[in-house]
Amino acid sequence: MSKIITHSLFSEFDINLFKGGKHYRLYDKLGSHIVEVDGETGTYFAVWAPSAKNVSVVGDFNGWNSDEHQLNVRWDASGIWEGFIPKIGKGEKYKYKIQSHNNDIWTEKADPFARLCEHPPKTASIVWSEEYQWKDNDWMGYRKEKNGLDRPYSVYEVHIGSWKRDKSNNVLSYKELAKELVSYVKEMGYTHVEFMPIMEYPYDPSWGYQLTGYFAPTSRFGTPEEFKMLVDAFHQNDIGVILDWVPSHFPEDAHGLGYFDGSHLYEHPDRRRGYHPDWKSLIFNYGRNEVRAFLISNALFWLEQFHADGLRVDAVASMLYLDYSREDGEWEPNMYGNNENLEAMSFIRELNQEVHASFEGAVQTIAEESTAFSGVSRPVEYGGLGFGMKWMMGWMHDTLEYFKKEPIYRRHHQNDLTFSMTYAFTENFMLPFSHDEVVYGKQSLVYRMPGDEWQRFANLRLLFGYMFTHPGTNLMFMGGEFGQTSEWNFQNSLDWHLLQYELHSGVQQFVKDLNLLYKNAPALYEKQFSKEGFEWIDYGDHENSVLTYIRKGHDTKNDLIIACNFTPVVRENYRIGMPKKGKLKEVLNSDDVKYGGTGLINKNIKTSAKEWHGHKKSIEITIPPLGVVIIK
Repeated sequence: MSKIITHSLFSEFDINLFKGGKHYRLYDKLGSHIVEVDGETGTYFAVWAPSAKNVSVVGDFNGWNSDEHQLNVRWDASGIWEGFIPKIGKGEKYKYKIQSHNNDIWTEKADPFARLCEHPPKTASIVWSEEYQWKDNDWMGYRKEKNGLDRPYSVYEVHIGSWKRDKSNNVLSYKELAKELVSYVKEMGYTHVEFMPIMEYPYDPSWGYQLTGYFAPTSRFGTPEEFKMLVDAFHQNDIGVILDWVPSHFPEDAHGLGYFDGSHLYEHPDRRRGYHPDWKSLIFNYGRNEVRAFLISNALFWLEQFHADGLRVDAVASMLYLDYSREDGEWEPNMYGNNENLEAMSFIRELNQEVHASFEGAVQTIAEESTAFSGVSRPVEYGGLGFGMKWMMGWMHDTLEYFKKEPIYRRHHQNDLTFSMTYAFTENFMLPFSHDEVVYGKQSLVYRMPGDEWQRFANLRLLFGYMFTHPGTNLMFMGGEFGQTSEWNFQNSLDWHLLQYELHSGVQQFVKDLNLLYKNAPALYEKQFSKEGFEWIDYGDHENSVLTYIRKGHDTKNDLIIACNFTPVVRENYRIGMPKKGKLKEVLNSDDVKYGGTGLINKNIKTSAKEWHGHKKSIEITIPPLGVVIIK
């Protein structure tokens, strides 16, 4: 006889919202919750399994016997099974044993709403209640300004398991990272940190992009409270936290969401729309109301419960197109005969509308989207998808292709750099040099540069200077900031010992100074998504491989003039047209000796009356080899 006591956290209103796909706080209802019933403390369990004919909670407390604690199915056709087990408390391991109406199939599943999971490779869920006192009230009060689209947004992308390890190659815990990582990101001057997925995942080589525990921070590094402590520490140091989030696909692991109740519950039943051939994973059924509620609840969970300041949404392109990575005959057109996934588009719009409504612009959603799909970062009410920003993958590809060329050939390819400005303001673009650019034989950023060692590092400083002065926000993967020489390996620490060498510490100092400049130069952020914030001085000097341009804010006195020399030849007495007369000051020069450069800096810059580049005034400066000069 089952030892379950009938109990429910659901009201009739909750159920109606759930069925309609509009219940966006499902984590308060589904899953395991420590509660008191009739004066007795225990745990309430609730799971969605509409194709089940029997659901039991199994765990150490009943010897994993499915006859002991059989949940009750609700009478309202919601497909929810629930019940209360006395004396079951925090730390108990459990799963759901499910017998399906579909051919009597049996599955044993982790709880989709579990707040904590066993350390992989173990797969059980753990009853948990988080007791944490946040100390980030100040940040939460003014973060809307910090996270605004007209504010500095310089992101340090981190894989927690390989940023730094101890001498025995053990990973650092959330608690250790709250000291070491926070102090480093603050010292470097980044405004935000972005974590590659920290939700529970079974397979280390997936880097976290194949999730099984959507509501649980991975137990590899500590408890949920300790992850909150890490987020809190960033906030107390004025640094925003962005989480990578994966609503595009999930793995087929036996304990995961796939074939959950013996039916295609979370995944689309049509293999052409429910299976991802590249990643050998399952695709959510975006047309199913309860699945949409699950995903939107999950997004809001991290933003609300863990105070995240943004979600970088992974693999958006794979969601938008029915033929993504598929050959002819492997996909079916939509009702209009084209390749857009209308259900996924509708889901994304609903997600972004709800995030915006719930947090009123205090958080951002950022799309990793690599196609020419129109309006990704435009408001839903104007026909867009509603993201705050979109990764500028075309810029990243074209820029790295250009930089890997020997400087003598670059004059033939200047259009690779200038082309981005033809579409730079069609979206709110973030410029990414992410983890994807330093794996699978692509080499590290510095080793993709041509020339001898000095030229490689000069190229890297130039690349970062060009990136920070190009319109848009920016993201840099860990290790790039000090010229990591080897490809990223998720199993090892970054090569921090390289900082003993001048060129490595020099590029690190340059990135630190770029971040400082970005945060203190309104011309670089006030109009970073507007064509009014950018003006070419000259993009046609192919022979010298020089670009000159102006970045503008609201006040013209803050304007910055940027000159980039993409060759190792010094450009002495290089004349640049100026929009007005006056004294100018060099505010940053990548060739400064403190960065590992040769020291060709400019002093006492004054305008002359000589017309140049269509302007009535001009200046003459020295543009150092493979250098960027920023003048105010």
